[in-house]
Amino acid sequence: MLPLPPTPPFNLETAIQKIRMAEDNWNSCDPQRVSLAYTPDSWWRNRSDIFQGREAIVEFLKQKWMRELDYRLIKELWAFGTDRIAVRFAYEWHDQDGNWFRSYGNENWEFNETGLMRYRHASINDLVIKESDRKFDWSRTEPRPLEHPGLSDLGL
Repeated sequence: MLPLPPTPPFNLETAIQKIRMAEDNWNSCDPQRVSLAYTPDSWWRNRSDIFQGREAIVEFLKQKWMRELDYRLIKELWAFGTDRIAVRFAYEWHDQDGNWFRSYGNENWEFNETGLMRYRHASINDLVIKESDRKFDWSRTEPRPLEHPGLSDLGL
């Protein structure tokens, strides 16, 4: 496997860089692109779903983004260690009926020596919001702009 910098051991700068790379990948809503940041046998727990492997990741994300429309995500560092990063995040989306949600969560990540994620544990809760309460307002065709506030700046 080719390295996916930054690689462990992480410091504050490289942990933040890794998080922003993950955020940009997830905001692409491209399951194949997202899956390449994980080991071929990566293990996931996402809410109550538990599965393993890139093929399962791709299938999971295809289904996710068929339900969660106009998805926009912000991730923020919570803590890091040599080969682990803890992240808090929020994302906004709507369903096919136009009901808007803000989903809040925490992720625990563990990386191998090449910088690919081998474990992802995600706990997520959904909050119904009004469309007028949305805070993630950048274009869906690009990553979150650098000047767009993060979670702490938004009071989330």
